[in-house]
Amino acid sequence: MTVEVSHHIDASEPDANGFCDYHYEYDVFEFTDGFVTFLARAYSDQPEKAAIMTRIEGQDHHHLLTKRDLRHPLFLKAAAYLRVAGKTDLDWLDTKSRAYVPLT
Repeated sequence: MTVEVSHHIDASEPDANGFCDYHYEYDVFEFTDGFVTFLARAYSDQPEKAAIMTRIEGQDHHHLLTKRDLRHPLFLKAAAYLRVAGKTDLDWLDTKSRAYVPLT
């Protein structure tokens, strides 16, 4: 498994007083085995939380997760990696409900 982590900031332009309407700071984790990739996101203001959101195969095929994905060996390795990194509160983005579901 290869892991790449990138840091992102999504923020509005500051107003006259220097305040932003919105400011999100997060890391994106990309877990791959060369064939399949899972993406996870963790916001900086919630250091114990992360959400695994997407499965990617090839260049054009990506989808939100299904229950079947939760048993994929790479998914299991990704979840273990995140837990070791201190992300003890894990969610996954369910295709069916389009909601974040706790990973138990």
